[in-house]
Amino acid sequence: MLFVVGLYNRLVRLRALVREGISGITVQLRRRADLIPNLVATVKGYAKQESTVLQQVTEARANAGRVTLNAADLSDPAKVKAFNEAQNRLTQAIIPLQRLQEAYPDLKSNQNFLALQSQIEGTENSILVSRRDYNEAVQSYNTEIRTFPSMVAAKVIYGSKPIASFKATTVNADKAPTVAF
Repeated sequence: MLFVVGLYNRLVRLRALVREGISGITVQLRRRADLIPNLVATVKGYAKQESTVLQQVTEARANAGRVTLNAADLSDPAKVKAFNEAQNRLTQAIIPLQRLQEAYPDLKSNQNFLALQSQIEGTENSILVSRRDYNEAVQSYNTEIRTFPSMVAAKVIYGSKPIASFKATTVNADKAPTVAF
C-alpha cells in the first residue's frame, strides 16, 4: 500500500511541475503581448508608411490572444498545437517590426524603441526557457505514466493520459526573414 501511495504522490508532483511549466509559458506570453502595443506605438511615430507591418503585428497579437490553453487542455495535442501555432505566428510577425530600425536610423537611437526591443528579446528568450522547462516536465510525466509499475497506478488510480509537449516552429526556420521597404 505504501508503494502505491508513493507512486501516486510522484505522479501528483510530476503533474504539478507540468502545470507550473505551462503557467511559466503563459506568464511570458502575456508579458510579450503587453509589450507589443508599446513597441508598435513607438514605431508608428517613425514609420507611418509601414502600416502593413504594424497591422500584421497587431492582428497576430489579437489572434494569439484568442487561442488559450489551460491545464485541462494539455492532454489534447490538437489544442496544444493550435496554441503553439498562434504564438509562433506572433513571433514571426514581430521580426519585420524589429527590422524596421534598419530603414529608420533615428529609430535606432530612440530610447523607448531600444528599451522595448530589449524587453521583447528578453521575453522571447524567457519563452524559450519556459517551453524547455515545460517540455522537460512533460517528458518526465509521460515517461513515468508509461513505465511499470507507475503505469498501473497512473491508469487505475489517477486516470492519467499523456500530455502534449510544445514543438519548435519549422515555419521558414531555415530562412532569414526578408524585409523590403
